[in-house]
Amino acid sequence: MSKRGKKYQESFKLVDRTRLYDVEEAIELVQKTAKANFDETVELAVKLGVDPKHADQQVRGAVVLPHGTGRTRTVLVFAKGEKAKEAEEAGADYVGGEELVEKIQNENWLDFDVVVATPDMMGVVGKIGRILGPKGLMPNPKSGTVTFDVGKAVKEIKAGKVEYRVDKSGIIHVPIGKVSFGIEKLKENFATIMEEIIKARPAATKGRYLRSITLSSTMGPGIKVNPQQLVDKFVVKKEK
Repeated sequence: MSKRGKKYQESFKLVDRTRLYDVEEAIELVQKTAKANFDETVELAVKLGVDPKHADQQVRGAVVLPHGTGRTRTVLVFAKGEKAKEAEEAGADYVGGEELVEKIQNENWLDFDVVVATPDMMGVVGKIGRILGPKGLMPNPKSGTVTFDVGKAVKEIKAGKVEYRVDKSGIIHVPIGKVSFGIEKLKENFATIMEEIIKARPAATKGRYLRSITLSSTMGPGIKVNPQQLVDKFVVKKEK
């Protein structure tokens, strides 16, 4: 704690570390503890009861947040011919093929947030798999980034589509908006992503699926959300 700044320490005091907050209270606290002089991103971290080492316990996908993420994402599309034109018309920032692969290989160029590719271009994209993979940029059919419908993919990403993927430690990290969004918009974005994560529960998972849920702003402390509230909302509702 001593290494943290004064603002963080002030924010830290507002949070009861022993408590599981309901969603609205947690979002209110995130806003109160966001003391940086910029519009901080609200981050969601979900610890799942899965073992990501097993292929049948992977959790990943993508969802369009109703209110977006508050930041414009730079999209690179690997496509040719009519599909390249379609991507450009949909608002892709960079469109191309081999020449972009060479630029990434030779110049370590990574000025983009999302990569989309048509299936017939995946052989080309595979050449830079070792560069894109570790950075979470490799196109994947499950997240809708390997598709012939590149126009739709680009538009959805620009509208606020986010990818989620469980990491090696069983945690999903995903942004749900900006502090300035206000409680209602952040609640709707939070509910949208949490419903998707709950629906994506692998059949092979045993025991408790939602282990912990934490909300925080970019510079603020973590605030624990009560997982049972989400289970009641999205699981019981479907069983009735």
